[in-house]
Amino acid sequence: MAAQEIIANLAAQVRRLMAEHAKLRGLCDRMKTEGDALRKENRTLQERVRSLEEELSCVRLAEGLAGGGRNRERARARVNRLVREVDRCIALLNRQQE
Repeated sequence: MAAQEIIANLAAQVRRLMAEHAKLRGLCDRMKTEGDALRKENRTLQERVRSLEEELSCVRLAEGLAGGGRNRERARARVNRLVREVDRCIALLNRQQE
């Protein structure tokens, strides 16, 4: 093979590799953008789930207080747990003030 042919082949391979590199860089940029969008959507959905869980908890508590039987017992137990937690917080605050 002549030196000219070798140089021409190398130049063609370099052009091909540069084109492939540009294509892959574009793909990488698109994937990063898509990943960012998916992470944002994930955060939004997680916040929505937390909000709905809180709402469900409030609804269950309200149903328990209004209803009877087992729901009422669970609601009363939950209220008692919350009161104990508030009492612990007050005790901690009192200790910090001393």
